[in-house]
This record gives sequence, structure tokens and C-alpha cells, in this order.
Amino acid sequence: MKLSHQTIELNPTHPFVIARGGYAHHRNVIVRLTDDDGIEGFGEAAPNRYYGESVSTVIAALGQFRPILERADPFSLESIEAHLNRVLRGNASAKSAISGALHDLIGKKLGLPVYKMWGLDATPTPESSFTIAIAENDELERRVAEARQYPILKIKLGTDRDTEIVRIIRNAAPQKRLRVDANAAWTAKHAVRMSDFLADHEIEILEQPVPANDIEGLRFVRNRSKLPVFADESCLVATDVAKLAGAVDGINIKLAKCGSLREALRMVHAARALDMQVMAGCMI
Repeated sequence: MKLSHQTIELNPTHPFVIARGGYAHHRNVIVRLTDDDGIEGFGEAAPNRYYGESVSTVIAALGQFRPILERADPFSLESIEAHLNRVLRGNASAKSAISGALHDLIGKKLGLPVYKMWGLDATPTPESSFTIAIAENDELERRVAEARQYPILKIKLGTDRDTEIVRIIRNAAPQKRLRVDANAAWTAKHAVRMSDFLADHEIEILEQPVPANDIEGLRFVRNRSKLPVFADESCLVATDVAKLAGAVDGINIKLAKCGSLREALRMVHAARALDMQVMAGCMI
């Protein structure tokens, strides 16, 4: 297979700001794999500095992956994934772009979408939420109005005015289902205090309230919270899932964290086996 790539710039309508900060513009990398029959598969890398990636690291990783892919059978997904992991640790967004391109290419060769290749049913598709990033008060109200077609809103928190943000959005969307994500910005004790306030405002889910490595903090919050607690930054790959059993109610799976579609599926199976809920997320 021939590997090529293109860098693109994304200019969202609003700056996407979370507890760690944010950007008004984002650069991603589109990956294309072309087989000997001219069939093309596409994937996308959305590098995130929190996980040590950038456009430059993605392009460098693709350079190391190219010799492997040039002589690989696209159907050998497991061996390709294992080979990429041996060559380079981490670099999950770069690997997920390759995984996406391989699955796209295979699906085109077989004339099947990925969900059918996996034996899934597309009918009970989960509802998607729209994320309201951190912004000034009047801007929050405008963004809620713009998201009127979405049944669920996810509110980014982790500021010194979190309760005010929640009140504004709840008042602007009294009938909406709401979830919150602190992006690891709180202490466990503060998260427990916040959970009472959030429950009073009919929030559904509390996502990643404490730092990523604070598993006992997650457990502390879950044991005292009125809300289900989900892990995001604490759960990157399938081997992380078992460590979180009993500490959270669910996990947020992202290709840019786990590195491949197959690893994401392994995470789903691991979570379900441990009676945990599953959320699928993405990076910009």
C-alpha cells in the first residue's frame, strides 16, 4: 500500500476552551492508503498536546510506519497494529489515522461499511451530545441557542465559576439533558461537593472530575456522588479498563487516545464485561 498524508486546518465557529485551555484553530492530518488496485482508504489524526502529540509528531510517526504499510496486506489488521506498536510507543492519533484508513480501504474492497463487517446493528444508534466549551456568560447563552437541535449538552467545567456556568445553561435549556466534564480539574472532595449541586440541577453524568492518575479519587467520588461518574483521561486503552472497575460507572473511548478501531472495540467489550457503561468521544 502507498501511504500519503495532508495537513488541514480547522477553524471552528467558536474557540474550544476547556479547563486546560484551548485554541481558536486546530491542525489535523488526513491519511490516505492506496492499494495496488487503486482503492483508497482515508483516516484522520487529531493530535492533542495533552497526550504529547502534534502535527509534527504525527508526520514523523507516519514516516516510520510507511515501510510497514508498503509491504502489508490491508486485511492483516492485528499484525499491522502490533507492528506499529513495536516500532513506536504512544502516538495514538497517528495510529488511529492508519487504523481508520485500513478499515475504510477494506470496507470499500468488500462493499461493506465497518459496522456490518463487525456484525453490528445500526438501528439503536446512541444519541450524540453537543459540547458547550468554557466561555463568557452571554456567549454561553448564544451557544446553547445554536445547539437547539441537539438533545443532550455536555458542559465543560473546571473554572472558578462552575456553578454559575451550570445555572446559566440550565436556565437557557430547562428541558435539555445535561452532562458535565471537569477535564481532571477538581479535587475529589470538591467533586463530591459539586455533585450535590449538579444533582439539584438535573445533571446526568459527571465526567473525569479528578486528575487522570487519581484512581482512588475517582472511587472516592463515585462512592459519594449522586451522579454516575465516567473516566476519560484516566482510561486510554483496554488495559486501563480493569483498573477502573469499581471506581467509575463508565468510560469515554476516543480513537485519538486508544490508537485504533480494534482497540476501541476491545475497550467496549472489557467495559461491558465489568458492567460499566460506554461513551464514545472524539478530539477536534
